[in-house]
Amino acid sequence: MKTIYIYVLNTLADWELGHITAELNSKRFFKAEAQEITIKTVSYSNQPIKTMGGFAITPDCLVEEIDLNEESVLLLPGADTWSKPEHIHIVNVAKDLLAIGGTVAAICGATVALGNAGLLNTYSHTSNGLEFLEMFCPIYEGQNLYIEQPSVCDHNLITASSTGVLMWTKQIIESLDVFEKESLEAWFNYFNTGNAHYFFELMQTLPANNRD
Repeated sequence: MKTIYIYVLNTLADWELGHITAELNSKRFFKAEAQEITIKTVSYSNQPIKTMGGFAITPDCLVEEIDLNEESVLLLPGADTWSKPEHIHIVNVAKDLLAIGGTVAAICGATVALGNAGLLNTYSHTSNGLEFLEMFCPIYEGQNLYIEQPSVCDHNLITASSTGVLMWTKQIIESLDVFEKESLEAWFNYFNTGNAHYFFELMQTLPANNRD
């Protein structure tokens, strides 16, 4: 069983997690033999955080309760508060998780936190722009590994810009192997284009008991 840890912090960018949380929680497009997953919100304290959209989220567990193993997945959403010192602990966990084969997916401002920990110096990655990383990450030396794409997956690290939510979600789902390949392509094409053809294509790829 894989455990998906979603780090929650004040000013969390709600929309960046919308697609991935909806699909992983509902399992509506999962393939028949998809492995079991557990989803937990995690933070540096037990106190509720307030998202950018004004919603309060009370974390399920603390950073120190994360089970560090290759079956763990850590999602790091964007926020305006990543520079605060209380988030250093989760960045260190991300570093440890990557080292043992777990998966880390960071988007928008969370890529800055990884950059300031030196993690982007050894993985192909993206962010809100190369100049963005150079401006906010004094120790950043990963210019030769920067890829100008909405989302980039390199082994067990997935990074994305603030506009790369859809591709970021696709790459996370792909890494979890819970969709059939045809389902994932149709899902992405539908939400990327709005063409109803891809919705019906998606429905045809699902197990019969998922089509109701």
